[in-house]
Amino acid sequence: MSSQNKLNIWDERWPAPAKLNLMLRIVGRRSDGYHLLQTVFQFIDLCDWIRFHPVDDGSVTLRKTIPGVVESEDLTIRAANLLKTETGCEQGVCIEVEKNLPMGGGVGGGSSDAATTLLVLNLLWDLNLPLEKLMQLGLSLGADVPVFIFGNSSWAEGVGEKLTEIILPEKWIVLIHPDCHVNTKEIFLDNDLTRDSNSITIDEFLAGKNTNCFQGVVSGKYPLIKEALFDLSVYTESKLTGTGACVFGEFSLKQDAVNCFNAIDKKWNAFLIKSKNISPLKSKIRVINNN
Repeated sequence: MSSQNKLNIWDERWPAPAKLNLMLRIVGRRSDGYHLLQTVFQFIDLCDWIRFHPVDDGSVTLRKTIPGVVESEDLTIRAANLLKTETGCEQGVCIEVEKNLPMGGGVGGGSSDAATTLLVLNLLWDLNLPLEKLMQLGLSLGADVPVFIFGNSSWAEGVGEKLTEIILPEKWIVLIHPDCHVNTKEIFLDNDLTRDSNSITIDEFLAGKNTNCFQGVVSGKYPLIKEALFDLSVYTESKLTGTGACVFGEFSLKQDAVNCFNAIDKKWNAFLIKSKNISPLKSKIRVINNN
C-alpha cells in the first residue's frame, strides 16, 4: 500500500459488527474454571462504527468515553495499548466510537470494537502482525474477540477460540433488545444451568440441534426476555444470543421479517437486519488491501 493510500485510509470509518450465537452448549469445564463451549457464530450487519485519528505524542485516548466505562478499561484502549506493548510501536491514536450495538446484549459489542481496533491499527501503524497473532492477542482481551478478527461465520469450541469456518444460510433477522441487563456471572453460577451437555457435530447442528443452554435459565430470571421470546415466537423460532439480553428470530423471506418487525417495533427496541457469513469489517479490509 502506498504512503498516499495509507494517509487516505486514516479518514475511513470502520465497522465493528455484531454477532449472533446460533447455538450454545456447555460441554465441560477446564481445570482453571473456564467453561468449555460449543457454539456457532454468525455476523449481522448491525455495527458500531470507529474512526481512528493520528496523534503526534504517542498517546492512546478516546474522543468520547462511554458512560459507565472507565477510559483505561475500554476495550478499544486496551487493544491499542496491547498492540503498542507487543510491537514497541511509538505511534498514538485518538479513537472515536459511534456506539450502536446494545451493551450487555450478547451480541459482542465490546469484543467487536476491540477486534476492529487490533485489525485496523495493525494496518494503519504498518505493524504487519499475522492474523493468528492478532487472534492470540484478542483472546487475552476476551473469548469472543478472536472470531471478530477471524471474520468468518464459525463453529467454535474451547472457550470459544477454536474456530472452524462454516458456511450458513444468510437470512433476515429481527433482533429485540429488552430493557434489562443480564448478570452473566450469576447465570453461569445458576444451579439449573446445564454444564455437561454432550458434544455434537457440525452436521448435527445443521440438522437442527441448535439449542442455547442459557435460554431457559435466563428467561426464567428475566420476565422481559421471556416476553420478548414469546412475542417473536408468534412469527418464527425465537432464540437467545449468548447469555442475552438480546433475542432474535430468523427469516428466509424479507417480507416475513418485515411483517414481524412492523408488528413488534412499537413495543420493543427492535432491529431489522441481515446475517452475514463474512464480517463487514473483513469485507472492507479486503477492499482496502486490493486498492
